[in-house]
Amino acid sequence: NLFFQRPRPLIPRSRRLTVAGRIGARGEELEPLDEEAVRRIAREWCSRARVFVVVFLHSYANPGHEKRAKEIIEEVCPKALVVASHEVDPQPKEYERTSTTVVNALLKPVLSSYLSRVAGELRSAGFKGRLLVMQSSGGVAGVEQAVERPAAFIESGPAAGAVAVAYFSRLMDIEYAIGFDMGGTTAKASSIVGGEPLVVPEYEVGGRVHMGRLLRGSGYPVRYPYIDVAEVSAGGGTIAWVDAGGALRVGPVSAGADPGPACYGRGGREPTVTDAQLVLGRLPEELAGGRIRLRRDLAEEAIERLANRLGMEIVEAAASIIRIANTVMSRALRLVTIERGYDPRFFALYAYGGAGPLHAVELADELGAKEVVIPPLPGVFSALGLLVTDYRHDFHMAVMRRTDELAEEELEKVFAEMAEKALAMLRGEGVPEDRVQLVRRLDMRYQGQAYELSIPYRGSLKEAVEEFHQMHRERYGFSLLDAPVLVVNARLAAYGITAKPRLPRAEPKPYRPEPASRRRVYFDEAGWTETPIYKRSELRPGAEIEGPAVIESDDSTVLVPPGHFAQVDKFYTIRIERF
Repeated sequence: NLFFQRPRPLIPRSRRLTVAGRIGARGEELEPLDEEAVRRIAREWCSRARVFVVVFLHSYANPGHEKRAKEIIEEVCPKALVVASHEVDPQPKEYERTSTTVVNALLKPVLSSYLSRVAGELRSAGFKGRLLVMQSSGGVAGVEQAVERPAAFIESGPAAGAVAVAYFSRLMDIEYAIGFDMGGTTAKASSIVGGEPLVVPEYEVGGRVHMGRLLRGSGYPVRYPYIDVAEVSAGGGTIAWVDAGGALRVGPVSAGADPGPACYGRGGREPTVTDAQLVLGRLPEELAGGRIRLRRDLAEEAIERLANRLGMEIVEAAASIIRIANTVMSRALRLVTIERGYDPRFFALYAYGGAGPLHAVELADELGAKEVVIPPLPGVFSALGLLVTDYRHDFHMAVMRRTDELAEEELEKVFAEMAEKALAMLRGEGVPEDRVQLVRRLDMRYQGQAYELSIPYRGSLKEAVEEFHQMHRERYGFSLLDAPVLVVNARLAAYGITAKPRLPRAEPKPYRPEPASRRRVYFDEAGWTETPIYKRSELRPGAEIEGPAVIESDDSTVLVPPGHFAQVDKFYTIRIERF
């Protein structure tokens, strides 16, 4: 990419200061810390800085220098916030460790202030429960933990949606699922395998978009567990435009909520994906039970201006906008399936978000997914993830030892140390010990490699090595059975299992519902078609609907194209398959 731009440093060079002292890779002190230099820097910056970040080489192996530097700064500047990297991310690779620590330090005052206000207002309103915050890993934690590790909560919204998909997939005995969340500005996709969302050990924040997807290396690495979510800049408010070469483009710029799409009647003039759906008859002219009225005339005017530049009819331009938007969004679906080594033909596509159900079937057809599932209340489906998730705390410690030099007893000591911290945290959050589950993993790689695979650890190092070879073969197509294997990190995920809400269900009784109305809807293959319109609130389990059809509710609209069949199951989800 000739236009690649590195992220702007979060802390300018003039504020990145050094002191003498060095810890070796095995934790040995090679040079003592220059404590006077630390004290001098603290005095110089005390009146100008509110936050100090301490990051020394190899502090994951021996945090002694970082601890002492933090003590000195706190003595000199008692009102300053001091964050040390060994407390945030005690593992190798100094760039990623520095980035994670800096992001954490920058967010800490912001999140602390925000959560304090939220907690105060809840108390004033008479709330007597416990305030919990969703993490990027898909678990919740108390406010105290959120304030200490704010970088672990950055992608909490998308994570909640993936957790809800995982919960429903377990209820419905669907082993492989894709979560597809489309809102006003972006579309997100996640993979669910065996009823659990895929979790990765790090991600990037603040990255740039290229070819409709986030460009790796353009953001700031954050090494906290994160549900693997692919995001593209395509949503209901995404703007369609014509580039210098005369080609139609969709995104990445969005009209946002204000002024929003042209059809909102709030002054927006640029054509958006929502305007195109309205012109094609797929969206009703009233949303949210009649509380929002959409202006079809304004949508047509906006798309007509675009169509004139392209030499197209209005309907052709609107249909082209949808096709391009779907192409952009399909990249996210491929990222979490094909590019992860999964065959999408075995996956069900769960569509949610206000705009997701409108695009889901066309996307599933393009991807080859076996069916589409529209959960109840898809517009607020991510909120269900907050209700069904568990407490979760993640810990990791650097090991950096070859398996042939490492004893299982040493690993047990490492895991025991992390487990002690985890149990204390969960006790503080009111979780009884019989509701605690501990999951242990090892980050492993062949010696000389730069990236690890995460392997479950069940107490046998030999079994972990065998599983590593197998996973490496599945992921990369080969394994090196005679090569030394390195254990880089030990990881512990501690869960506090919570009670789950009971969702409504009823035994399906097959029937063909009567449509509430009809209107003309445009489909690529069939053109303008007189289409039955159904109210979702009137559909009972067992309802069978043959496409073409539109199913409307207050929070979303479901499109069932010709050649597809929809059925309401016992969980009130709508399941759509091709004939």
